[in-house]
Amino acid sequence: METKEIKNIAYSVLDLAAVIEGKTPADTFKTSLELAQEAENLGYTRYWLAEHHNMISVASSATAVLIGYIAGGTSTIRVGSGGIMLPNHAPLVVAEQFGTLASLYPDRIDLGLGRAPGTDQMTARAIRGENFNAVHNFPSDIETLQTLFSKNNKNGKIRAIPGDGLEVPIWILGSSTDSARVAAAMGLPYTFASHFAPAYFLEAIALYRKNFRPSIYLDKPYVMACVNVIAADTDAEADKLSTSILQFFLGVISGNRKLLQPPVDSMDDIWNFQEEHAVNQMLAYSFIGGPEKLKNKLTTFFEKTQVDEVMATSHIFDHQARIKSYQLFSQTVQEINSVEA
Repeated sequence: METKEIKNIAYSVLDLAAVIEGKTPADTFKTSLELAQEAENLGYTRYWLAEHHNMISVASSATAVLIGYIAGGTSTIRVGSGGIMLPNHAPLVVAEQFGTLASLYPDRIDLGLGRAPGTDQMTARAIRGENFNAVHNFPSDIETLQTLFSKNNKNGKIRAIPGDGLEVPIWILGSSTDSARVAAAMGLPYTFASHFAPAYFLEAIALYRKNFRPSIYLDKPYVMACVNVIAADTDAEADKLSTSILQFFLGVISGNRKLLQPPVDSMDDIWNFQEEHAVNQMLAYSFIGGPEKLKNKLTTFFEKTQVDEVMATSHIFDHQARIKSYQLFSQTVQEINSVEA
């Protein structure tokens, strides 16, 4: 098979603000800021947080508030949403929130948008109230946001103050081909959630690239893939650290959610064969290992997918081990980029 040239890959962080066993959301926010500061020092491009609700181990429900906290504690790294679940919110409210953030932290705020609820149906109903059964048109809501952020809306009857004229960058997030079609038709950058929904990843990014229409926002396709990364000094150490994320996703598929659990020596007594198979399917795009294994797997991934940017999320119980993982990931991507340069 012909080896494709690797682009100069940008690298970023997705923080799900995981609450670990024995700690609180307040502890999570402190360690998230420390990680963001380290990511900034390591040359990461952006630091995103995701909207989730009613999940005991995820503390990023008030996503815009947390983005402001992270942006306020850093100085250069881009901070944003991966993403805001747009059907949960009126576009005007989103525009005002992110217009406020962009006013406070100019040229540093990203608005990633998804259309899933980010929670279960009962909680979605509680969030949306009487709008739960309303028809939500994702593309038209995005267009509304673009208008509210546009410099051409200064005479509009409805304006986002602040937000008006700030042109906050919008990204389309997705885990299926539907979102790829939206991003391509609107000429917007596309981020795929391959860290938990790998099945349609290759099909979706191929469809996005094939159907991309240049826009005033983007002249050619831009693909970012979100993946799981657990890096350590040795493969064995990384494998043990990864048992925390295995337990996390076991909770997702079983419905028995817990705070992020400490690593274990073996998963044999924790899951059965069917659960193991289901979890490993969800985690197909996971990069777990020491530096050499990480480099080999990432190089193959970059050659195959030709992504423009990779976003790493890391469910690691120990904070210092998590910091170390992001350090090793940064070093590895830089090494791959330097070889290709």
